[in-house]
Amino acid sequence: MRRATNQDSATSVIADSEGRFQRRGHLFIVADGMGAHAAGELASQMAVERIPQHYLRSNASTVAGSLRKAIREANREIYLKGQSNPEFHNMGTTVSALVLMPDGVVVGHVGDSRVYRLRGEVFEQLTFDHSLVWEMEAGGHVQPNSELSRAIPKNVITRSLGPNAEVTVDLEGPWPALRGDRYLLCSDGLTGQLEDSEIGILLGCLSPEKATRVLIDLANLRGGPDNITIVALEVQADCNHSGAPIHAARPHESPPAWVWVLMGVAALAAVMFAISALAAATLASAGVALLAGLYAAWYRWVRSAKPGLDATGGESGGRGPYRRYSAKPTAEFIGRLAGTVQALRDAAAEHGWQVPWDAIDRMQAKAEAARRKQDLCGAVRWQSEAIIATMQELRHQRGSEEAAIEY
Repeated sequence: MRRATNQDSATSVIADSEGRFQRRGHLFIVADGMGAHAAGELASQMAVERIPQHYLRSNASTVAGSLRKAIREANREIYLKGQSNPEFHNMGTTVSALVLMPDGVVVGHVGDSRVYRLRGEVFEQLTFDHSLVWEMEAGGHVQPNSELSRAIPKNVITRSLGPNAEVTVDLEGPWPALRGDRYLLCSDGLTGQLEDSEIGILLGCLSPEKATRVLIDLANLRGGPDNITIVALEVQADCNHSGAPIHAARPHESPPAWVWVLMGVAALAAVMFAISALAAATLASAGVALLAGLYAAWYRWVRSAKPGLDATGGESGGRGPYRRYSAKPTAEFIGRLAGTVQALRDAAAEHGWQVPWDAIDRMQAKAEAARRKQDLCGAVRWQSEAIIATMQELRHQRGSEEAAIEY
């Protein structure tokens, strides 16, 4: 509501065949650009265009490897574009990419655009914000939610695509994707205005389509200082059907070279001593060879069993989820939504806007009836419908430029 240009970009690349889904899955991306002139808009647009191209063409053996390589290649292209024109110098963009594949979900991430997962009434942030405040909290310099933490600007990011020729890409997962799971990717235009628990409740009580509409309406009603981009999806069939965590054994690692050398020398010595009829020496050499072989087998087994190694072929899987919230609807949140409708009603009366309140009143009455029956999700749905309907009427009358109402 306050910016003349939109520097956010997003895309969804749905596999058009079962074969492609098996190989590369479905890909979803949100990017939030930064830079003067049209630089931020160009950087985010390049990210959502180039990453799918490189990802689908990649010859890497794993999904995670392909995603990391694609993001790095997109970074290099954005960097070169920034170097080629003074107006684009130092342009950059965040990027959060999610791949839904037969084995589950993998996330690739740079910046502070987020990826969330809703499972039941548990809402989790799967990505780590590459921002000053998160980095300082992670380093133990400030306590989360402390007065000092709240004083640090939330929009100072520490990593993005474009400013540098090389970038570190965080990979998260893979995680099993279960029927009914919902995922949400978003730029900080949403998370800067809404609490995480609010996002989780709305995503849980509404369809993904309705959730995105009311989330954007609420972010704009609370000032809308930044562009808001959301991609929401629901898993309609189990991935990783066994339900077991996708942490398969790491590809076997070879023991150090000296073990193979020792085993080879000992075996050769055993053969030579056997030919020379030196029984004791033969047994000793054979014993050394056997011990070296047992050590090699033990080494391979222990290394392959180490935790944190997954079916991505050895790609690092991060430590997410990083934060967890309750997505259980509450009477307090329902009251907050009702207050939003009342604020819209007061603003309409103040400005003389003609709104057909009868239909909206009926929605709120249904919300109140649901609340009395302890159907809190039903109450959230009807209050959300009232917000969407009111905003639609105001946009129709006043145009989108005058639809921003701060309260």
